[in-house]
Amino acid sequence: MKGVQEKKKKVPAAAETKKKAPAMPETLKKKQRSFAELKIKCLTKKFAQKMLQKARRKLIYEKAKHYHKEYRQVYRTEIRMARMARKTGNFYVPAEPKLTFVKRIRGINGVSPKVRKVLQLLHLHQIFNGVIVKFDIICMEDLIHEIRMGNTSKKQITSYGPSSYLLHEVE
Repeated sequence: MKGVQEKKKKVPAAAETKKKAPAMPETLKKKQRSFAELKIKCLTKKFAQKMLQKARRKLIYEKAKHYHKEYRQVYRTEIRMARMARKTGNFYVPAEPKLTFVKRIRGINGVSPKVRKVLQLLHLHQIFNGVIVKFDIICMEDLIHEIRMGNTSKKQITSYGPSSYLLHEVE
C-alpha cells in the first residue's frame, strides 16, 4: 500500500502543468464574439444618446434662461413705466388683450390638418358658427406673418382687425 501511494506522489510536475482546458466549440466562440460586439455597439449607442440628451437639456436650460430674462425685463419695464407715470402725476394703464369675434365661413374640404385642429379647438364645428377670443400682440404678429407669406390678403385681414396697426406694420 505504501508503494502505491508513493507511485502517485512520483507523478512528474510537468504533466500537471500541461493539463489543457477542454476545447471550446467554434460556434460558442463565435457566439461570445458576436455578443461582445453587440454589447460594445449597445454601449456606444447608449453613450451617444446620453450625450445628445445632455446637449438637449443644455439647450432647454438656455432657452428657459432666455425666456426668464425676457419676461423679467418686460415686468421691470411695466414697473418702471408705472413709476414714471406716478412721478408726473399721471396713470399708467398696461396693455390688455382686445376681444375679437371669429366666425367660420368655410367647410372642411381642402383644409390642412393644422387649420382643422384650430377650428376644433375654437369649437367652430359648423359653418357660420362664431366665438369670441382674446386678440393680443401675438395674434397680431401671426396675422402679419400670414400676410407677408402671402397666405391671406390684406383686405381679408383688415376687415375685422385694427386696420391702422396692420397697415403700418405690413408696409
